[in-house]
Amino acid sequence: MKSIREITEQKPWVGWVLFFATVLIVFLAGLFAASIVERRTEAKLYFEVFEPIDEYEPRMEVWGENFPRQYETYLQTQDTTFESKYYGSVMIDYLEKYPELPILWAGYAFARDYNQGRGHYYSITDVHNTLRTVQEQPATCWTCKSSDVPRVMAEIGPEEFYAASWREMGSQIVNPISCLDCHDPKTMDLSITRPALIEAFERRGKDINDATHQEMRSLVCAQCHVEYYFGENNYLILPWDDGLSAEEMESYFDRLEFTDWTHALSRAPMLKTQHPDYELWKTGIHAERGVSCADCHMAYKRDGGVKFTNHHITSPLQNIESTCQVCHREGEEKLRQIVYDRQDKISQMRRIAEHNLAKVHIEAKAAWDAGATEEEMEDVLQLIRHSQWRWDWIAAANSMGFHSPAEALSVLGSSVQKAQEARIHLSRILAKYDVQQPVEMPDISTKEKAQEYLGLAMSDIRAEKESFLQVTVPKWLEEAKKREAEY
Repeated sequence: MKSIREITEQKPWVGWVLFFATVLIVFLAGLFAASIVERRTEAKLYFEVFEPIDEYEPRMEVWGENFPRQYETYLQTQDTTFESKYYGSVMIDYLEKYPELPILWAGYAFARDYNQGRGHYYSITDVHNTLRTVQEQPATCWTCKSSDVPRVMAEIGPEEFYAASWREMGSQIVNPISCLDCHDPKTMDLSITRPALIEAFERRGKDINDATHQEMRSLVCAQCHVEYYFGENNYLILPWDDGLSAEEMESYFDRLEFTDWTHALSRAPMLKTQHPDYELWKTGIHAERGVSCADCHMAYKRDGGVKFTNHHITSPLQNIESTCQVCHREGEEKLRQIVYDRQDKISQMRRIAEHNLAKVHIEAKAAWDAGATEEEMEDVLQLIRHSQWRWDWIAAANSMGFHSPAEALSVLGSSVQKAQEARIHLSRILAKYDVQQPVEMPDISTKEKAQEYLGLAMSDIRAEKESFLQVTVPKWLEEAKKREAEY
C-alpha cells in the first residue's frame, strides 16, 4: 500500500485537496464551538441579567420585561379561535349544547349559565360576565382566577380572604392568571402559591417541598385544576383525605355529610364537582409514564440558544408536532383520530348519563308531588347524589375524558348504573301512589325551555348582570389603576 507521501508525489493535486479539506474541517469545528459558547452564554445571561421583580407583583407585563419570550407566548392565549372536536379555546355555551344541564343543576347557580373557559388571559373577564355571580358568592371563588390572590392572602390571611364576599374582594382582584401564580419572583423556580394544595398534601402525610421539578410541572396546575369544596367560613379544601378517585372523594363527602345544595326538583342532597383534571390525569397512562401537564399543554420551544416553556397554554391538538409527536411516531392526523376515537366513546356514555339523570330528577319530583315520604325516598336520593357526582366528575374535567379514558368510562358507567337503580326504586314508589308511568317529561329540548320549566326569570338575571358590568366593574378597575399607580 502506498503512503500518503508517495501518492502526493505522483499526484500533487491530492495534497492540495487534503490541505483545503483540513482547513474546512477546522473552520467548521471552530464555528460549531463558537456557536456552543455563544448559546451557553446567551442562555446564562438570559437568567442572570434581569431587573428584580417584587414579591407579589401580579402584572404579567412587568414580568414580561425580563422574560419576553414567555410573555409573548402567554399573550397568544388571547386567541380563542382554536376549536377541536371537543371544545378547544372557543366560547361554548354548555347549557345550549347540553340542554339537560339546567335540570341537573336545578336550584344551583350553574342552571343559569355555564360556558367553556376561554383560557387564562380571560379568567377575570369571564368571571365578571357569568350570570352565576348575580347570586352572591364567597371570595373563595376568586382563589384560582387571579395573580392578585397571593398578595391579598398575604395581607389579610387565607381565612379572612375566604370569609369575605366575592364583591368585597372585587376591586382587589383584577389581574388575570399570570406569572406569579406559578413562579417564585426571585428564583423563577416553580412554586405553590395556593394554600389548599399544600394543606391537602400535609393531611396525607406528604411534604410538597419534596416534589421533583418534573412533578412541579403538574403540581402548579393542580393548585386550581382539581376538585375542591368550601368548608367552614368558605375555607377552600381539597377532598383528598381518603384518596383521589371519584369513589374515594364521594366516600369522604358522605362521611362529612357535606352537601353543596339541595336539588330543586328531586330534593336530593347534591354535590357539585369542580374540575378534577389533576385527579383524573393521575389515573392515566401519561401520569404513569411521568409525562407532566406542561409537557402536553406548554411544550418546550427554542429561540437561539434558549430553550423555554411555551406559555401559550392550550390543547395539545393545536400543536401536535411539538406535543404528541415528541413521544409518538404516528402521523399528525392519525394521532388526532386516536384522541377523537376515545373521546367519542366517552361523550356517548356521558350523554346517556345526562339523559338518565334529567329523567330521574323529574320522576323524583313526581313521587314527592304524589305524597312519597322521606323514608321511602332516602335510598333514591342517595343514588341520585352518587350518580350525578360521578357523571360530573368526568363532565366537569377538561379533555372529554382523554386524560384517562379507561377511568372516565368506568366512572360514567357506574353513574348510569346508579341512575337506573334510582329509577327502578322510583318506579315502585310511583306505582304505590298510582302515578301513571312512564312519567310525562316536559319539553327540555333547548336551554331556554329547560330554564323556563325551572321557573328561572332569566331576563331579570341578565338585567341585573348588565347593571353590574356597567356600574360596579368600572369602579373596581378604577380603584385598581389608583393602586397600581401607588405601587
